[in-house]
Amino acid sequence: MNLIGTKWKPLILFHLLEGDLRSGILQKKIAGISNKMFTQTVRDLEKDGLISRKVFPVVPPKVEYGLTERGKSLEDILRRLDKWGLDDCKN
Repeated sequence: MNLIGTKWKPLILFHLLEGDLRSGILQKKIAGISNKMFTQTVRDLEKDGLISRKVFPVVPPKVEYGLTERGKSLEDILRRLDKWGLDDCKN
C-alpha cells in the first residue's frame, strides 16, 4: 500500500495502462492535481520503479512517462479498482 496508497498514484498508473504519455497530457487527464503534486507523485512512482521517465533532447523539452514491468504488474488491481468504483456509482 505504501507504493500506491495515495490519492494520485493509482490515477496516474491507471492512465498509463493505455501506453506512454507526455507529461502535459498525463497531467491534464487527472482533474484537480496541481503541478507540484503531479511532479512529486511521478518522482515517487519513478523512484519506486513503477514508472519510467524518458526525456527527449528537443526544444521545447519533451518528457514521456510509461509503466515499467513492475508497474504493469498492477494492471489487474487497477482495473478491478476502476470496475469497483464504476459499480459503486451505479448503486
